[in-house]
Amino acid sequence: MRDWLKEKRLKKGLTQEQLAEKVGIARTTYAMYEQGERDPSVGVAVKIGDALKFNWTLFFENKIHEMRSGKKIVS
Repeated sequence: MRDWLKEKRLKKGLTQEQLAEKVGIARTTYAMYEQGERDPSVGVAVKIGDALKFNWTLFFENKIHEMRSGKKIVS
């Protein structure tokens, strides 16, 4: 679960549907990102980051840390 993403969306006063429409994706796809079930492409991550005013690389920080520490990444 990406609680941080939900919090940022709610602070902007947006529903999942509104944000998804703003970035050009389906609400169900956005919901999977928020639930941590799926990662966005870089292009979509950038659009979401722009819409919610955060650095899009947050989506990938855990994977980067796991790669650096030599842990196996399970997707």
